[in-house]
Amino acid sequence: MAGSKKTRRLVLFFGALLVVGLGAFVWIARQPTPDRAQQRGRFGLGAPMAVNVATATTGDIPIHLSALGTITPLATVTVKTQIGGQLQQLAFTEGQMVEKGQFLAQIDPRPYENSLAQAEGVLARDEAQLRNVQRDVERYANLASQQQVSEQQLATTKSLAEQLAGTVATDKAQVSSARLNLTYAHITAPLSGRAGLRQVDLGNYVTPGDVNGIVVITQLQPISAIFPIPEDNVPALMRRVHSGDALGVDAFDRSNTTVLASGKLQTVDNELDTTTGTLKLRAVFDNKDEQLFPNQFVNIRLLLDTLRDQVIVPAAAIQKGTMDGKATSFVYLVDPADSTVSVRAVSVGMADGERVAITNGIAAGDIVVTEGGDRLRDGARVQLPDAPPQQTTSGVGGARGAGGDGTPRGNRRNGGGGPNGGGGGNGGGNGAFGGKGPPGGGGAPGGGQGRRRQGGGAAGGETG
Repeated sequence: MAGSKKTRRLVLFFGALLVVGLGAFVWIARQPTPDRAQQRGRFGLGAPMAVNVATATTGDIPIHLSALGTITPLATVTVKTQIGGQLQQLAFTEGQMVEKGQFLAQIDPRPYENSLAQAEGVLARDEAQLRNVQRDVERYANLASQQQVSEQQLATTKSLAEQLAGTVATDKAQVSSARLNLTYAHITAPLSGRAGLRQVDLGNYVTPGDVNGIVVITQLQPISAIFPIPEDNVPALMRRVHSGDALGVDAFDRSNTTVLASGKLQTVDNELDTTTGTLKLRAVFDNKDEQLFPNQFVNIRLLLDTLRDQVIVPAAAIQKGTMDGKATSFVYLVDPADSTVSVRAVSVGMADGERVAITNGIAAGDIVVTEGGDRLRDGARVQLPDAPPQQTTSGVGGARGAGGDGTPRGNRRNGGGGPNGGGGGNGGGNGAFGGKGPPGGGGAPGGGQGRRRQGGGAAGGETG
């Protein structure tokens, strides 16, 4: 029996402790900390919302077509020998920029020098025979006029002279061929560009049938980019092409942030690719600084057109929502007279990065909200970035002896205002324990709920 009483006492004791602890927790939780008081002052009691704004301006909006392009050289040449022979000399360095006509390699010329000398000897012999027969023709012609030789002999001599003339012409062709082969032994660059890695070493016997050749030269200046555009954009593009306007093209890096080169559209392909529904274009770049390299992937931006005198706002000002049951775009328009906002439906035009053209709804000079619009509503008051802080109609608690300036530094016992009023009148100082302080700030009726003997207002702060 005694044990059961002791148990009940313990249960009652711990229950009482639990109730006291819960009560203390609830009391502490309901105390207005400075942060909570400030939040209530901002959101719960009608304080203006702090926002960022921008002014609508007038400007030009470029219309771009974006595509992924591949850098393609205008010319790539594999330098091959046109005759067979031993490679005696290489006059270039791998990766070197070479000019058109620059000496690159030398093939053993001695066999071709001998062939040239032989052809020239045969030509000299046949030319001598031709001259001799031509003199015979002249003599026989005089004798035939005097009827001292027959016409048949004269005709035969003329025929022989013509045959020798043909032989001489053939010999001259042989000489030209031998000289050409000797020229081919001295290999020069067919175009200006960068020499690649050499494909053959000195001392090797090279022939025209070698697939890899001696070296590959790629033209880098100028260089082109080939890129596709959707067929839906072809009509607008062709209108600009037929007008004769030069369309600017920019090549960006993979991140699409850095311009590598700027050029112009050169040509348009003659047919659409039916598998992708695109049309290929070629743009040309000077590439003076060699930022573009063959087979490099770049982001292409083609300037198709430019819209003039457009009303422009930042893209962050455009909001999406429903008005009158229809999905639409709108902005929060700021009235600078009373710092309030109104919802204004707008028609959005073309965009250029973070700049958006507005075709209808606002005019240049209007102020729109760019940040903080997610907490606004039609008619809400806002705090502009360059405007001084606005006093609200409801304070939270004044500082001790400060007359209730609406900040959460004080409390009711120390002369601050109540939850709905400003600071007390002359009780903002030390109350009953000292002299009077300066007059307090204005407060709405019903403020100053502190105890009167501690300096609180009797029926609310006086109007400042």
